[in-house]
Amino acid sequence: MTIKEIQEEIVDEFALFDEWMDKYEHIIELGKDLPIIEEKYKTEDNLIKGCQSRVWLHAELNDGKIIFTADSDAIITKGIIALMIRVFSNHTPKEIAESDLFFIDQIGLKEHLSPTRSNGLLSMVKQIKIYSIAFQAKA
Repeated sequence: MTIKEIQEEIVDEFALFDEWMDKYEHIIELGKDLPIIEEKYKTEDNLIKGCQSRVWLHAELNDGKIIFTADSDAIITKGIIALMIRVFSNHTPKEIAESDLFFIDQIGLKEHLSPTRSNGLLSMVKQIKIYSIAFQAKA
């Protein structure tokens, strides 16, 4: 599935909910399904700067594709990073670097987050793009 197709799937998924409380609950459920990051990757270096909550993001290149794992100490933030990983993990650095991220606006996520969480979301996107550029440079 392409990054675009995954985003379209998420947009369709969130369209099933009328109320934002239901969407928050869905985000929380997604966070519960987030694959567990290995403890050795919960380091200061893997902490995303700019997030009020603690969010660890680890990336490794496997067969030309970036595999992201993450965790957070806040349940909604954990769901948000789970969404980001679902969109970007298992894609090439080039696909990630060139991708147009549209699902956040289409599901209205940014408008329904507090300013601090919204800034944290932007920091997550920025860090994912930085990883993709760094892996491209190594190739």
